[in-house]
Order: sequence, then C-alpha cells, then structure tokens
Amino acid sequence: MERVCERLGFLSGNMRVLMVRQSLGMFFRRMVIPYASLFILEVGGTSSQIGVVNSLRPLAGLLMFPISGYLTDRASRVRLIALAGYLSAVSMLLYVFAPSWEWIALGSLIQGFMVFQFPPTSAILADSLSPGNRGTGIAAMNSVATGLSLFSPYIAGVLLQMFGVGVGMRVMYGLLACSSLVSAVLVSRYMKESREVAGFDDLPSLAAILREAYSGVPGLVRGLPSPVKALGVVVLLGFIGNAVVSPFWVVYAVEELGLSSLDWGLIVMSETILKTLFIFPAGMLVDRYGRTRNLVAALLVSLFSMPLMAYAGGFYHVLFIRLAVAVAGALFTPACTALMADYVPSGMRGRVRAALGRGGVMLGAAGGGTGGPGMGYLFTVPVVAASVVGGLLYAVDPAYTWLCLLAVTLLQVFVLFLFVRDPEVAH
Repeated sequence: MERVCERLGFLSGNMRVLMVRQSLGMFFRRMVIPYASLFILEVGGTSSQIGVVNSLRPLAGLLMFPISGYLTDRASRVRLIALAGYLSAVSMLLYVFAPSWEWIALGSLIQGFMVFQFPPTSAILADSLSPGNRGTGIAAMNSVATGLSLFSPYIAGVLLQMFGVGVGMRVMYGLLACSSLVSAVLVSRYMKESREVAGFDDLPSLAAILREAYSGVPGLVRGLPSPVKALGVVVLLGFIGNAVVSPFWVVYAVEELGLSSLDWGLIVMSETILKTLFIFPAGMLVDRYGRTRNLVAALLVSLFSMPLMAYAGGFYHVLFIRLAVAVAGALFTPACTALMADYVPSGMRGRVRAALGRGGVMLGAAGGGTGGPGMGYLFTVPVVAASVVGGLLYAVDPAYTWLCLLAVTLLQVFVLFLFVRDPEVAH
C-alpha cells in the first residue's frame, strides 16, 4: 500500500485540478458525443452534412493553434485555459437553441476556436509529471475521469428514449455548457502557473504573433527529432481515420443494424467500463515495457477489430468491436502522449503541442469530431478534407468508411514499425 501511495504522490496541486476538470467535462461530453450525429439528422441534416459539420471545427485551429502555442510558451497558461472554459460555455448555447443543422455547423466552427486551451493544458500536464511517472499519471487521470463517466452514455440513451432526440440533446448540451462554466471557475481559482510567465500586456500585437508563429513553423518542423515526426504521422493518420468514421458509428448502428439509442448507450457504457478497468494497468505497462511496444499492440488490436463494423450483424457483434476498441484506446493514449512528452523539452512544448497536438488521438472515437485530445494545426487541412470525404463515402455506401479506416490503420502500423522508437533519455 505504501508503494502504491508513493506512486500516486503526483496527484496533487495542478494535477488534482486537471483531474477534476477532465472528470467533470468527460461526464457530460460522454452523454452528448455518442449521439451528436443523430441530433444533426433530427434538425434536418443528412449524412453528407454530418461530414460538413465535423469538418468545420478543425478549421479554427489554423488560426488558433499557432497563437495558442506562442502564448503558451510566453504568457499565462492558467488564464488561457480558464478563458476557453468561459467562452465554450457561452457558445454551447447555439446547440441548445438550434432550429436547424446550420446552427449546429456554426456552433461547431465557434467551438473549434476553443482549441487554444489544449497547448497550455498539455504543457501544464507535462510539467506536473516527472518522466518516470508520465504514463502512469496520464493513465490515472484518464482512469478517474472515465470511471466517473461510466454511466453517461446509458443515462443519455434513457433521456433520448424518454424525451426524444430533439429535446434530450438540447438538455444535455445545456448541462455540458454548465460543466464548462464550473471548470473555468475551478481553473481560475485553484490552478497555479508551472513556470514564470510574462503578463499579457507585455505581448506583441495579434498580427505580430501570427507572423512570428507561422514564420517559425518550417524551422520548428525541421528541428523535431525524426521519431517525433514519424509519431506525428501516426497521430495524423489516427485523426484522419476518426474524421472519416467517427460520426457514423451511431448512425450505422441505429439506421443500418436496427439498434436503439438505448442499445448504443449500453454498448458505449460497457466499453467505458472495460477501458476504466484497463487504462491504469495499461499506463503502468507503458512505463515498464516502453511506449513503442504498447503503441504497436494497440494498433494491432485496432487493425483486427474496428474495420469489422462493416460486417457486423447486430448488438453482440458491435459490442465485441467496441470492447476491442476500449483495449486499444487504453494502451494507445498514455503510450502516445507520454512518448511525445519524452521527446519534447519543456521550453518548446507549447509550440510543438500547437503544431502536432497533445501527442495522442483517441482510437475508435465514436460520435463525431476528430477524437482529440487537441489536434495540432498542421493536421487541419487533411482532417477537414477527410471529414468531408467521410460523409460522401457514407452516402455512397456505409461500408466504404470502414474500409477506409482499414487502410489508414495499416499505414499507421507501417510507419510505427519503421520509424518510431523510445528515446534513450526522456525530457
């Protein structure tokens, strides 16, 4: 017991605030996200328009990520995170009162600007954990947050069964807005800066920040170690796969396989339970046996499970696939995020996170979007294109989306095997 307590000693200060913030947000996001595509259909959208809606959110990253990366390394990270929470709460009202899918599209675009919270959040997270505890720390935080949201998809399914998709989704988006507001207050009051920063008054103009941020991109990319570049490709491919398939998991299950929203909620809840039970041991495996080995294992599980959705025959087939997704995701997230942190020095984490994201991607994200946590601006254009292509592919033949995912996952495995290795010395 004493040894376990020693291993968990890092769960204090900023880590505690980050854990509470993530737990609160995940509880309500996991109510909304699995059914987001059904809401677009409910207010008059089509499968092609689902792809369009999900392509808008990443566009804002082209503007916001370079700015946020610059500010993260020079200004108050805490104030950036809190500001994103307040603005997110207000913009979420567009979903609550949406009379048509165009309002959801506008809300998606505005929510995309909130990505400026990810570079400072991931920088504070990395600074708050020692290299030897990063895999365990990231897994512990995800485990707690996921555990507290175990029943969120099922609760959401019950609400949708009782009140219908239209009313039920509006209520859940309202709750998500409230959680963003509460999180922003917690960050403002209790989170501390992890390094000395300049005040916002000492910063140059917005135009100067953009000019410096984008002019420094070629040098930043050239200066990255080769394994980081390769890992960035693996993460990019994960985002592309999610952009193509993510919005249509629930649509395919409900419209093609005949499952109810309650069935889908039960499946996602079961997936969450397994992931919660496995993610903390997975984090310890990442620290003990290396990041790259666990990345390989996660992608192989993904390769032999997710594309099978195109051939699923009903509830139990889908359940088996999503349980495999839980295992793959539990291994992939802490391994990938920790590996990125190992390679990147603290002084440039903001800029690298802005360019490449936090270093991880959620395998098998279901419900829409790219499957964060935080996509870098260098990935924006290909992911936007993939979102549009995904909607068109699904409109032609739903099976094409999962065949595309198969090809993307094969490429991930290929790049990982050839170019990614654990560093000899972690930062």
